[in-house]
Amino acid sequence: MADRISSDNPSVQTIRATLTETATGTRVELPADAADDLLTDPETVVRIVLDGHEHFARIGKDVMGETRHISGVYDSPEHARNPRDGVDRLPEWVDEHGVRVNGSVLVDVIEPEFLYGFRAPGETAVYDAREPPKSSLQDIAKGLEER
Repeated sequence: MADRISSDNPSVQTIRATLTETATGTRVELPADAADDLLTDPETVVRIVLDGHEHFARIGKDVMGETRHISGVYDSPEHARNPRDGVDRLPEWVDEHGVRVNGSVLVDVIEPEFLYGFRAPGETAVYDAREPPKSSLQDIAKGLEER
């Protein structure tokens, strides 16, 4: 069983991101100074916890490569890679938590480059902390997903 860890635990780094509006909806923009320290591959699919449920998202970057963003949160890694095929859970989460455009979204870093949690300012969360799979297992899983 995975360990449980609270968002206020000192081992959890919290990044204050911003909910921004796009032509197709909203996205969570990470500040440039935090993005470089936490995410090495801007196209990596990571796990995002919304209200205790684990979902998947792809970390994108702007044209200049200075900021990173999350444009959608999906039920599977495949849907995160191909958003047209899946349901984006981010708008529902934004509505339920009353987060406004240009408002803050707290991004908890449970395991860098693998597991993150979203919460609204003033809220706390408890996460199942676990390590990412070994790279060889990730390669096998990715190969199966691509079939």
